[in-house]
Amino acid sequence: MKDLILLAEDVERLTGSLGRLCEEAKGRAAFLVDPNGRLLADSGGVANLDTTALASLVAGSMAATGSLAQLLGERGFSSLFLEGVRAHLYLAVVEGGAILVVVFDGGSSLGLVRFRVKRAIDEVGRILADFAVRDQSGKGPGPARAAAELAEITDEEIDNLLST
Repeated sequence: MKDLILLAEDVERLTGSLGRLCEEAKGRAAFLVDPNGRLLADSGGVANLDTTALASLVAGSMAATGSLAQLLGERGFSSLFLEGVRAHLYLAVVEGGAILVVVFDGGSSLGLVRFRVKRAIDEVGRILADFAVRDQSGKGPGPARAAAELAEITDEEIDNLLST
């Protein structure tokens, strides 16, 4: 998965999908994290969570899980379940390497979360594919467009920005 540059409407689409997942799976929160540990979108009860740390740790956990899979002769594992006393995490890999995370408790079940995540993976995968197509076509906020826009900034505009 290459680095994505997300617009506000991109995050809205992803957040909507994660919100539906939270509701349908009876989860407390859902996150989408890139393989480098960058939080792409979140939904649900995230107020008391350090989402930056969570995203980094999730990416590290999935990287370690990938190494375990290789040791066992597998190409990789598609999901990981972490069970706590009060909170549980379900992590699943989306096409392209993004990681879908659901935080849930006793108000839900692993079976329900797994079932709902399978559908959400398809939806999130389609959304991410839309972004990739858009960026490749040059119509999105990809690196080429960003470089072109930066090249249009004049020295006078830079001076005005720095002097205020």
